[in-house]
Amino acid sequence: MTILAIDAGTTGVTALVVTADGRIDARGYQEFRQHFPKPGWVEHAPEEIWQATLEATRDCLNAWDGRATDLSGVGITNQRETVLLWDRETLGSPRRAIVWQDRRTADICRRMREEGHEERVTELTGLRLDPYFSGTKLVWLAENEPNTWALVGDGRYAVGTIDSYLIARMSRGTWHITDVSNACRTLLFDLEQGEWSQELCDLFGVPMDALPEIVPNWGELARTDPKSFLDLDLPIAGIAGDQQSALFGQTCFDVGDSKCTYGTGSFILTNTGTDVVRSDAGLLSTAAWRSPGGETTYALEGAIFVTGAAVQWLRDGLQIVGSAAETAAIASTVDTTDGVVFVPALTGLGAPHWDPHARGTILGITRGTTRAHVVRATLEAIAFEVRDVTDTMPTRLTSLMVDGGASANDLLCQFQADLLGVPVQRPEIVETTALGAAFLAGLGTGVWDSTEDLRETWHLDREFRPDESAKKQEQTDASYALWQKGVERSKDWTE
Repeated sequence: MTILAIDAGTTGVTALVVTADGRIDARGYQEFRQHFPKPGWVEHAPEEIWQATLEATRDCLNAWDGRATDLSGVGITNQRETVLLWDRETLGSPRRAIVWQDRRTADICRRMREEGHEERVTELTGLRLDPYFSGTKLVWLAENEPNTWALVGDGRYAVGTIDSYLIARMSRGTWHITDVSNACRTLLFDLEQGEWSQELCDLFGVPMDALPEIVPNWGELARTDPKSFLDLDLPIAGIAGDQQSALFGQTCFDVGDSKCTYGTGSFILTNTGTDVVRSDAGLLSTAAWRSPGGETTYALEGAIFVTGAAVQWLRDGLQIVGSAAETAAIASTVDTTDGVVFVPALTGLGAPHWDPHARGTILGITRGTTRAHVVRATLEAIAFEVRDVTDTMPTRLTSLMVDGGASANDLLCQFQADLLGVPVQRPEIVETTALGAAFLAGLGTGVWDSTEDLRETWHLDREFRPDESAKKQEQTDASYALWQKGVERSKDWTE
């Protein structure tokens, strides 16, 4: 019994075949283009995401020794907060998706804040008024593309996140669904009631009937249409937004379990059980998953917008590294950054600062600065951003489970452990976002009977223990203090 897992990320789509003992049997990956129409704007073409999904899945199945009849179901995980429209009949999209990193709605957020809406929005959603979330993106569409938005009101266009779009494409338009982990990131979802809020839909001007039905995170939720999806006739049996999926994939099933995913951004989530825990320090209250029986598990989240994307910028923008994999070797050629600080606020600052007007900043450059210092400063910045979040957690961490592409970087993991003063644990399988989708779909189709079965599939690759010597702690504390000074310089840069 095996599961097909699809991870529709921010820069590409990964498809995995996952076995009943938690191994990855085959893999496929396909990048898609990033569109930047204006500074601070980020868009994706829905059709390009769909084609990347087909290509990644096809490559995965071609690399696999099994047969389609051996697959029990499909699990889907996706970049959250990215929002798009599509025609309910043709499934074509009238415009590109507005991506979670997009900053164009900063003025709308400020306007709604000045009108006094933020306190009520936060009370209902656990979120804040920030361009990161989907709701203000829909306000922007209504105000700037009224002809397109009119067809939402007429019922012709559906509104959804990437998961609901892919399910519509896979099922030939039969299903329009999502789950709590994606719905709760839209600013339209009442977190404690666990459903779409008419009050919020009215505030943001979104017709509730344009939104997808909210379903549990696992079970037989929908079904693929063979004519649309590579001749596969399978139940879509697991859905989750990428960070909640990674929390599930790391088997963080107990209250207090925490993970950090180093992806395009970095996201630290802590399981808070069946209670909605509120934060006054810039963390988000969020839904993690909902069982078929209706019980919802919640989490506290620190959302950092740019970490892995900063490494990608070194590669594609500055072109000072050839690949992300070589950054550890380059950074290791110097012992310190020699005072160079990089604040990768390339799309503003997320938790705990929440400043959409901040911008990327490199400080401390001298005649002696080399690319190695800049690369090391980039890796250290990732760890500093994580500490910014963990320092605001209501309870102190005792360890941190890490995953995502950058977790393969030993230098980063060791620096993270030294900086936090707790062990950093890396699993054998770091693609836990996709693994979480597989776990959910496996629970939904009977591949696994319980979360205890899933725990048995998790295996430690390496634990990075902190250097607790006084000298090391003095060095890391001094570096972090300099970083915080740099963060303040980066704030409120744009109008």
